[in-house]
Amino acid sequence: MLRPLLLGLLLTCSFSLALAAPPFTKEQQAFVDDLVNNHQFDETYIKDVLGKANKSQSILESIARPWEAKPWHQYYPIFLTEKRLQKGLEFWQKHQQTLARAEQTFGVPAEIIVAIIGVETFYGTYKGKYNVLDSLYTLGFYYPPRSKFFKSELKEMFLLSREEKFDPTELMGSYAGAMGWGQFISSSYRHYAVDFDNDGIRDLLNNAEDAIGSVANYFKQHGWQANQPVAFKAQVEDPKANNLITKGLKFTQNWQQIQALGVSIEGEVAGKVGSNVDGNAKAKLFAFELEQGQEYWVGFNNFYSITRYNHSPLYAMAVYQFSQQLKQQRN
Repeated sequence: MLRPLLLGLLLTCSFSLALAAPPFTKEQQAFVDDLVNNHQFDETYIKDVLGKANKSQSILESIARPWEAKPWHQYYPIFLTEKRLQKGLEFWQKHQQTLARAEQTFGVPAEIIVAIIGVETFYGTYKGKYNVLDSLYTLGFYYPPRSKFFKSELKEMFLLSREEKFDPTELMGSYAGAMGWGQFISSSYRHYAVDFDNDGIRDLLNNAEDAIGSVANYFKQHGWQANQPVAFKAQVEDPKANNLITKGLKFTQNWQQIQALGVSIEGEVAGKVGSNVDGNAKAKLFAFELEQGQEYWVGFNNFYSITRYNHSPLYAMAVYQFSQQLKQQRN
C-alpha cells in the first residue's frame, strides 16, 4: 500500500503532466530545427514561444471567408465611403510633406499611398485584433491549403522579432498575420520597411512616417512605374474579347493585342491613351460584377503592382478608385 505522502506526490506529478503542453509534432520539430540549425536560434527559446501559441478557430473561419470572395458590387462599398474619404483627406493634409517626399523618392503618387493605408487600417485605427503568433501558428500548422506559406511567415516573424527587438508573443495584427499601419506581413516588413524619419527604427506599428515611406518602397520594389497609367474603364465591342478574362493575374497580352480584339477606352481619356501608353505595354482585361451585368476595365503594369499588395483584382480596383476620389477632392 502506497504511503499518503508518496501517493500525493504521484498525483501531483500526474496533474502537472496533464497540464503540460502536448509534445511537438514532427512538423513542428522540423520547424524548430530549421530555426536552430540555419538561423542560430536557441531551441529552448523557440519552443517556449511556440508553447504560448494557440490554435484559433476564429482565424481558420476568417481565412475561409475573405472579403475578396464577394462580387464587386458588394465589395467596393466596404471601402469607398465618405467617412474613409474624409479621413484620408485629413491624413493627406497632416502628412503632406512626408507624402511629397515619398512620391519624389520612390515615384509612387501620394494618392496611392494614402489609399493603401486607408483601405488597410483606416489610417491606423484598425491595425488588427489577432495575436500574430497565434495567426501564423494556426495557419502554418492547421491550414493545409497554405501551410507552407504561413510556416514561412512564422519563421520570418521570429527573424523580424530578433532584428527589430520585438516580443513575438505581443505582436498584434490581422488574422493572416499582417501588422501595422500598412499591414505588412513579416517577410514584407523585413525586406521593404524603411526608416523614413531617420530615427534609427523601422517602426510600422506606430509610426505613420515610416509607414508612408515603406508603402512607397514596397510599390517601387514591385515594379511601380512613375507617371504611367493604372487602369481605364473600357468598352467591349466584340464578345470574343471575353476570352481574355481569366481568373489569374498574369498579364499575357499587350495593349495593342487587346485593342485588336475590340476593346476601347471610355471617356475623356480615350484620346490620350494612345500617346501615353505604349502599344507593347503589358495589359489585362478585367470584368467586375455589378448587380446587373458587369463593367470592364483594362489594367496596366501599375494595376498589377497593386495586386502585389493583395492578390485580388477587386482589392486593386478598390484602391485605385479610392485613390482617384482622394486626388479629385484634394485638387
